Amino acid sequence: MSSRTRARGVKTAAGVTTVRIPRQRGRRRQEPFVVVVPERPSLTREALGFAGRLLWRFRHALAPTGLALLALVVAALLHVMAWWSGLILAPTAAGPLVWLLLMQRRRPAAGTVLAWRIALAGLLASALAWLATAAAAGPLAGALELWWLLTLILAQSAWLIVRRTH
Repeated sequence: MSSRTRARGVKTAAGVTTVRIPRQRGRRRQEPFVVVVPERPSLTREALGFAGRLLWRFRHALAPTGLALLALVVAALLHVMAWWSGLILAPTAAGPLVWLLLMQRRRPAAGTVLAWRIALAGLLASALAWLATAAAAGPLAGALELWWLLTLILAQSAWLIVRRTH
């Protein structure tokens, strides 16, 4: 770059290159044009952008992971603000089991349908029991983090299986 077009003494933000175009003839009273050219993005920014685009593209396939992360944050907030909320949430863990009994009475099923119903009710009951326990004791207390991780893996696996077969 020649010395005529290089900006001197002009402060710019980090990561930005300013190029000043010298005055043109016939425009003596007007200010020169300033063109701001961003620098090339770093490798870290490129990698984060790629990861973000990948997560956005497969956001429906990662729904259980998002819900698990949301449950972790909600449990932490409930534990900090009101630890006794775990006592209120504890009875909700029986809800999926009641649903299973009612569904079997209204629409009896056998074979794979019954297996999927049992798996869904068990997984949801486990998740709600974890939420109640984590709200009372803290989401990372004892073996709760392992329980959360195993529930996440099971839910994500079941979600991917169901999405492929239907």
